[in-house]
Amino acid sequence: MNFLTYTRLGLCVGVSALFLNLVSCSKTATDAPDPTEMASFDLIQQKILTPSCATSGCHLSEKDGTFIQHGLVLAAGVAYENLVGVDPKNSDAKTDGLKRVKPFASLESLLYHKLNISASHHSGRQYGNPMPLGGATLPDGQIEFVRRWIEAGAPKTGSVADATLLDDKTTTVTTYDPLPVPAVGTGFQMAVPLFDIQPNFERELFTRRMVGNTQDVYVNRYETKMRSGSHHFVAYDFRNKSSLPNLNDIRDLRNPDNSLNLLTAITMSNHVYLAGSQAQYQDYTFPAGAALLIPAGASFDLNSHFVNKTTSVMKGEAQINLYTVDKSTVTQVVQTLDLSNTNLNLPANTRVTMTKSFTFDKPRKVLTLTSHMHKLGEKFVIKIRGGTRDGEVVYTSTDWEHPDIITFATPISLQKGEGLTSEITYNNTTTKAVSFGLTSEDEMGIIFGYYYEQ
Repeated sequence: MNFLTYTRLGLCVGVSALFLNLVSCSKTATDAPDPTEMASFDLIQQKILTPSCATSGCHLSEKDGTFIQHGLVLAAGVAYENLVGVDPKNSDAKTDGLKRVKPFASLESLLYHKLNISASHHSGRQYGNPMPLGGATLPDGQIEFVRRWIEAGAPKTGSVADATLLDDKTTTVTTYDPLPVPAVGTGFQMAVPLFDIQPNFERELFTRRMVGNTQDVYVNRYETKMRSGSHHFVAYDFRNKSSLPNLNDIRDLRNPDNSLNLLTAITMSNHVYLAGSQAQYQDYTFPAGAALLIPAGASFDLNSHFVNKTTSVMKGEAQINLYTVDKSTVTQVVQTLDLSNTNLNLPANTRVTMTKSFTFDKPRKVLTLTSHMHKLGEKFVIKIRGGTRDGEVVYTSTDWEHPDIITFATPISLQKGEGLTSEITYNNTTTKAVSFGLTSEDEMGIIFGYYYEQ
């Protein structure tokens, strides 16, 4: 989700403004510099990055809890060097050749994509959540100022964009249009109904819903959509079908005081990844002839996570559409990877890396990879095992709560006798040894994803 890259810039006073402060009899030494005489980047830092991005818990410093995920500090003095000409961590943006900021090319700059909530500005491409996550949308004038600065070469010094744009407080208000329900006979919709997110609170919830299929169906495409402010939306299947949460209940992961709801956390240990996204909208189609088999009477756990950093109540909701195809068109049944390292022994007060390899007895094509670990997990790496690509890293995630979901444009082709290796680093900061288990105080290390046999 992350997956994910946000943006802020650096502060310095222009020479001309400083000179005017020294010689003008109409100004005092405490007057702020005239914004029209400040460098454009300094204005971006002062007006946008510092108040909206370089905030505690987001992009202020390497000590922020989210830093391990996005790797981006946007505080004054370092933001410019961390943005201009730097590769993003977001895998899709990097694959598309974007930079965090690419001089003279706003549409190839992830910063512009993250600030602009309109999908039309980048031809429908998805590069994670818009920013500021959970905060008020930036005014149109500020976004346009950033765009003009980039198109002018993204210089560190000099005034290259019209500073009066920063005074325009007009904000584009987008009405949320839920996904339309698929036509009868073409698919099914499952949804997390409208709910409240209290001010300055992150709400993550689960709700088990029926798919609505009375017979086995094959799904070759799914769409997901969620309101602004969402971090992710995932649909999970269940490993043990005899132990399921109540239908349609709303199960919060956090209590109102932000403490962990242990009963909800325990149910997460029964999850098997089915589908999901960290983008507000995603439309994914399996390769021709490939489809998921959804058994008759299936139910899935819908997981929605929203961030609200405003002082007002925010609304959340999300939908997933599962589109079906006739069985006669299916040549490959997509299956879910569920590769778990249950042999975990994490000594107290110790950082340790646990590795396990999984070998396949038939050729497979891997379409998607994601991961699952608990709160002691720091880094989850997946490598190819065997063959000409032996040891190649194909997946890395550093966020145990919201792991990256990577779909490969070209599926990973693995032959019989080859496979995948999980390499997971845990930091056991507790005073007792921790092993594999189902509660939030235990640990896990599971490779999830999609594959089909060749």
